[in-house]
Amino acid sequence: MTKSIHDFQDEHGRITTWPSKRRTAHQQAILHYLRGLFELGVSYNQGEVEQILADHTTFSDDVNIISELLEGDYLSTDGEIYWRADGRAGK
Repeated sequence: MTKSIHDFQDEHGRITTWPSKRRTAHQQAILHYLRGLFELGVSYNQGEVEQILADHTTFSDDVNIISELLEGDYLSTDGEIYWRADGRAGK
């Protein structure tokens, strides 16, 4: 990614703010970073996804960031499990 996410991270590397709609390249860079927190071929339940995001962001509303990850094809789901969109997880 060419855009830096450092302006959106705290001293612990957690994402603290979501860029405005004018900064879509920064949004994509953050989504790319968050996707990298999920291993290829591994399935995650809702709680595990929320915990990973809680460990790496300070957002209080995981639903919106999960929606962004799904809509941007960074994560996929079958309604019960989640996986990195570039690697289908085994059940």
